[in-house]
Amino acid sequence: MRSRILAVAVDCHDAESLARFWSRALGYDEIRRWQDDKGVEYVNIGTDDQCMLVFQPVGEDKVVKNRLHLDLAPVAGTQADEVARLTELGARVLSDDPDLPWVVLADPEGNEFCVLPPREAG
Repeated sequence: MRSRILAVAVDCHDAESLARFWSRALGYDEIRRWQDDKGVEYVNIGTDDQCMLVFQPVGEDKVVKNRLHLDLAPVAGTQADEVARLTELGARVLSDDPDLPWVVLADPEGNEFCVLPPREAG
C-alpha cells in the first residue's frame, strides 16, 4: 500500500489573489472554492491529473524560510525568460547565484520557489 499526494497546501492571507498568481504561473485553468465546517474558504487550483495547490487563509505572517518549496522549470523558452515572466506576474527574485543552477524567487506573499533550466520531457 502507498499514499499519493493530493495537493500541496499553501498558507496565505489572500487565497484568491495567490491562487490567481499560481494559476497564471503554472497555466492551470481549473479553480475551485470550498468552505470547511467553520466557514473558512479555500481555493484549489489544478485537476486530479495535475499537482493541485490548495490556498488556505491563515492569520499569521510568514516569518521564516519555507521548509518545503516548489521547483519549476520552463515548458518553453529559457530559464531567464521564465524568471522574467514570473516577475511580471508578481514574483520577485531573492537570489540568482551564478554558481547555482537555480534562481530563487518569492511569490506575492513571500513563499520561496526555484526556477531551474528547462528539462527534456521524458
